[in-house]
Amino acid sequence: MAEGAQTAKSPILPEPGRRNVLITSALPYVNNVPHLGNIIGSVLSADVFARYSRGRGHNTLYVCGTDEYGTTTEARALVEGVTPRELCDKYHKIHADIYKWFKISFDIFGRTTTEPQTVITQEIFLKLKENGFLEERNTTQLYCEHHHAFLADRFVEGECPKCGYGDARGDQCDGCGQLLDPLDLKKPRCKVEGSTPVTKDTNHIFFKLDKLQPEIEAFFQESSVKGAWSPNAKQITAAWLKQGLDGRSITRDMKWGTPVPLPGYEKKVIYPWFDACIGYVSITACYTDEWKKWWYNPDVQLYQFLGKDNVVFHSVIFPGSQIGTRDNWTKLHHLAATEYLTYEGGKFSKSRGIGVFGDSAQKTGVGPDVFRYYLLSHRPEAGDSEFNWDDFISCNNNLLLKNLGNFVSRVVKFVNGKNYSNVVPNYTEYQDATIDEFKAEINKLLAQYLEEMDAVKIKAGLATVLFISQAGNAFLQSHKLDNKLAENEPAKCGAVVGLALNLIHLLAAVLTPFMPDTAASILDQLKAEPILIPDTWTADSIKPGHEIGKAAYLFGNIKPEKGLEWRESFGGDEVKKAKEEAAAKKAKKKAAMKKPKGQKPKVDKSAEEAEAAALADATDEELAKKAAEVTLKAAPGA
Repeated sequence: MAEGAQTAKSPILPEPGRRNVLITSALPYVNNVPHLGNIIGSVLSADVFARYSRGRGHNTLYVCGTDEYGTTTEARALVEGVTPRELCDKYHKIHADIYKWFKISFDIFGRTTTEPQTVITQEIFLKLKENGFLEERNTTQLYCEHHHAFLADRFVEGECPKCGYGDARGDQCDGCGQLLDPLDLKKPRCKVEGSTPVTKDTNHIFFKLDKLQPEIEAFFQESSVKGAWSPNAKQITAAWLKQGLDGRSITRDMKWGTPVPLPGYEKKVIYPWFDACIGYVSITACYTDEWKKWWYNPDVQLYQFLGKDNVVFHSVIFPGSQIGTRDNWTKLHHLAATEYLTYEGGKFSKSRGIGVFGDSAQKTGVGPDVFRYYLLSHRPEAGDSEFNWDDFISCNNNLLLKNLGNFVSRVVKFVNGKNYSNVVPNYTEYQDATIDEFKAEINKLLAQYLEEMDAVKIKAGLATVLFISQAGNAFLQSHKLDNKLAENEPAKCGAVVGLALNLIHLLAAVLTPFMPDTAASILDQLKAEPILIPDTWTADSIKPGHEIGKAAYLFGNIKPEKGLEWRESFGGDEVKKAKEEAAAKKAKKKAAMKKPKGQKPKVDKSAEEAEAAALADATDEELAKKAAEVTLKAAPGA
């Protein structure tokens, strides 16, 4: 078994004649703690589809892990006073523990700092070079003479050449969103002290994406239609291709990364935007030595889940790398991208204690399934969505408890009672039109569920599960299930009970992708084994004479006043302050964009100091600044 393997059982491998599904979720950056928005954006969404795919009987492998190389890791390690390796070890465990609590069913949760990552990345790199898609270019970069170091893009700021915003970063302008190169900035300055850098030449390797654009476009046109990508993934990719691809540097003057396999590049590494997606491949190689059966196989369908900010890396860069090797890679089939989840109308902030982060959700005392339900029912698919405590409580009390919980509890308790003493009655003795109509109604909803889930419309699929439960409640009401029905019409009562128990068994199957613990509790109460999600519900998986278990609560009522308590615990006044500051910052940007050309932007030292104090948020900009202070001031001549 390869390095980093995390499975003791026989590995899952593609099988001829079966549908083989390979699922990945965006590799979370190792240098921070994921919040609920991060979780719903990739790992939880992918987990639902992986569980659904397994529930349909498909041969499924779900791969993820921490993305550990790059500038932000070096920066965070400097801030915490540890080595990059020590930092990665610490945060990899934090991530793994969080996802375990949320019941994320990875087949492997690996990491990118492994020997397979180095070997596979360098192999791809050299094949691209051999095929003429890499070239060395002498580049001009900004260099700080005082600190004797090249300045990475996030260590530089200045005036945006597009909109005039005075505090644009070297990689992107926050004023207009335009992607930039540090040399594009007008009046560039070192982010640490505001000094003016000079330009200096250095060599780097560029990936000639422009040369591959026709083939990447052909891939996009075919895959996005055949695989039915999410609309935002299509739009973002199409916009990039329309703008035209350029050669992009894939090496950096850094230490923490995959070594460049070329002479003269011993002090440079391969940049993570190029090799991060290769992490999916190397983590699979850590799972099984036969990883090529997954990644070089036209019979495998690759589904990838991520936030919209990661789309281009998966739809252009990584496919371009695959195409350029001229190898027969498993390429992207479906790309599922989400928008953003906000917290009470604002942003999550670890340093200010705003929002629910993965390591604090369990402190509420609410189980992971309720969090899973709420996040999935508010999955930001067509636009941004919001986490709101009052809505969270209402969903638990009114949708889960009163709908799903009530239906299961009512039926199981009734069978536990004096009429049946836990034994399923012979429900085959009674037939009438309402029974057939109900089966038809459920099968129509089941078909809708299958269509939605096959199309990765996760939020709609979850809603349909509750429609099925709601239909069950209505069925009980219309037939007035109670002791009188058992006494006066025992055959009819038996039919109602038998049908309801079988519906509960079906509900456990269709609910498992979303709420696995709840589904497991239902199966315990039924004393039944799980069933695959069927094409058609035949209502006979729970047989007459079967003895069920005792009823148990699936959900507990949450008092409305808990909303105020949790709101204070996870943000309180800081949420209000953050909103006010965001509005002020927006106004400042707007004003800066209106400054007369040539006017020197003011360096706000107090703002920089405030940012440095908020390092727990682990934004690239904050980390870059602090790392610059630690690294550059320690450099010769500082």
